[in-house]
Amino acid sequence: MANHKSSIKRIRQTVVRTERNRAEKSRMKTIRKKALAAIAAGNKEDASKAASEFSSVVDKAAKRNLIHPNKAANLKSKTAKAIAAIA
Repeated sequence: MANHKSSIKRIRQTVVRTERNRAEKSRMKTIRKKALAAIAAGNKEDASKAASEFSSVVDKAAKRNLIHPNKAANLKSKTAKAIAAIA
């Protein structure tokens, strides 16, 4: 167990931040599944709306260093490519 006040506080902060990051990553994955389901259904209009929402969430995650910016670009590219294949 930590003995210094500062290390006790850091532990508290780490717990809060870890929980927040876990929730945000989970939300990102859920929205991705929703976008992929819309793409699989073949409805281009719904798919583009879902992909737009997914793109926004991915950009925010990259901005907050939850995921690497290149990973964000790859995810957005894959969904855009899948939507283009619907037509």
